[in-house]
Order: sequence, then C-alpha cells, then structure tokens
Amino acid sequence: MTTPYEVAVRAEAELGEGPTWDAATGRLLWIDILGCRLHTYDPATGRRTVRRTEQHIGAVKPRAGGGLVLNLRDGIGLLDPDGGFRWLHHEPVPGRRANDAAVAPDGMLWTGTMRYDEAPGGGTLSRVTGDGSVDVVLDDVAVSNGTGWSPDGRLMYYIDSPTRRVDVFDHADGRISGRRSLAEIEESAGFPDGLTVDAEGCVWVALWQGSAVRRYTPDGELDRVIELPVPLVTACAFGGVGLTDLYVTTARVGLTDPPALAGSLFVVPGAGKGLAQPPFAG
Repeated sequence: MTTPYEVAVRAEAELGEGPTWDAATGRLLWIDILGCRLHTYDPATGRRTVRRTEQHIGAVKPRAGGGLVLNLRDGIGLLDPDGGFRWLHHEPVPGRRANDAAVAPDGMLWTGTMRYDEAPGGGTLSRVTGDGSVDVVLDDVAVSNGTGWSPDGRLMYYIDSPTRRVDVFDHADGRISGRRSLAEIEESAGFPDGLTVDAEGCVWVALWQGSAVRRYTPDGELDRVIELPVPLVTACAFGGVGLTDLYVTTARVGLTDPPALAGSLFVVPGAGKGLAQPPFAG
C-alpha cells in the first residue's frame, strides 16, 4: 500500500506552521514560529527561500497589492514587494505572542494570540482591517489556532486548542455569533491545531500529538484520516495547480527523540479541492 503523503520539504522546523498558497506567485508560504523564519516553496521548480524575522512569527498571508502581512509577536507587520518592512499595528504585550491567522472572504485578517505559558484567557482573536484598525472579537482564549470559513462565507470555524473542540459560528458582516461545537477531539487523538475548509465545505483539522489530519463534514462527521510519520502535526492548506494538493506543516519542539521527518513540510497530492483564499486587503 502506497503512503498518501510525500515530503515536500525536508526540514527541522522547531514549530512549522501556517501553510498558505500564494496564487499570485505560485508558491506555498509557511513559517517556523519559534525559529523566526518565513519559508517559501515553489512546487513547480522545487525552489525554496528562507527569510529570518526579527521576532517570533505566528502567520503570513499574501496582500492584495503585493507583498505579505505578518502576524508577529508585537503586532501586525507588512512586507512590501520590495522587501521593506513596516508596522501596520504595533501592540507589544509582555508574555504574549502571535499565533495562527486567516483572511476572511471580505479580505480582513483574523489574527490569534496566546501567552507563552498558554494561560487560559491570555489570548485573543481579533479582526484587522486594511488600515490597521483592530477589533478584538474573542478575549478569553488560551491558544488561538485554526480559523476558516465555509464556501458561502456564512459560517466560521475556529479552534482554541486546549478545548479539544472545533467550533462553528454564524458569520455575517465581519461579526460572529451562535458559537457551538462542530466536533470534539478525543484525548487519545491529541489536540486540534490548524484547519482549512475545502470546496465541499468539509473541515480539515491538523492534530497536535495526534500524527494525523482529519476531515470532518459540515455536519461534524469524521469521514477521512490521513496519518503522518510525526506526532506534532500543526496545520494544513490546499495549494498547487487546481488547489488539489494538501500541504501539512509539522514541528519538533519539545520532542526528546524526534523522528527524522519531524519539522518537515508534507504534501498529500490530489487530497481534495481547496477554496481560493483571498489576499489581505491591506
């Protein structure tokens, strides 16, 4: 039986995270949060780049006008197409860092934070507009992680990892309501981390300490499991031509005897059909 996954980039990322397909450049963006590194990977040529960031980086997304937006420890930063950096929103909070982020259908950036000690209530989920205005949407979060929207934009999925739940909200005009559980992850399967939503409205969830990615239907039924040879599976996203390949980031932080491929970027060719992700409107 052939394995469904391939190693796209063999790496030793401390905390690989945030795979994002940049349609404008045909590259996959991903990060090493604790290694302070921004990676790009071109599957057509195999070309890779690495850029060091000055502080821990939680997420990277393309911008509508070119360049990238970064969810950094001390706020939201912009990389311009010429490589120059500037702050869009600068708000350092001692003991807190950025974590996962996602761009909503309207082009706004939803950013998560968490305390380094993962204290309950120490993190937030915020909505950031193109001009840098920040609206804190959830202020009682421990480890803000995966965020994504249904194909019609009417539902938002969200993970606060220690809850072991994938939650779903009603979403309209940049506001969320009606929080309820879509799926609960049993203790033996690890913690839910990053997520992505496919064109059928199914939710793919990476499992930290679970060695797998799971797909849940819009009704919350588990209908597929992709097992990986590393325990710390962090996030997933569709990319490549036609958005049919599922890219998966992994980590090795805290492992006393990490497997050889821990911290690598994996790909599952032909896993499904992803949704085109809008760039940040800033």
